[in-house]
Amino acid sequence: MTDDGTTTAAATGTLGYEQARDELIEVVRRLEAGGTTLEESLALWERGEELAKACRRWLEGARARLDAALARPEEPAEGAGTD
Repeated sequence: MTDDGTTTAAATGTLGYEQARDELIEVVRRLEAGGTTLEESLALWERGEELAKACRRWLEGARARLDAALARPEEPAEGAGTD
């Protein structure tokens, strides 16, 4: 963790979607609250960009999985059509 309370960029890839989203919310809250130095604000902005990209990757991956599942032909339910 850096002195402004954010984790390093390298750790972004290991975050789950919910963790990245929650940290992004906190970054935005801190930026909107103000009271940080220019350097701290820039570091928070950069971290926010990394977190937003991580969230986007998770959502794109989820979309791809859903699309793949929907593209699979439906398998008949067990016992269906065997009257």
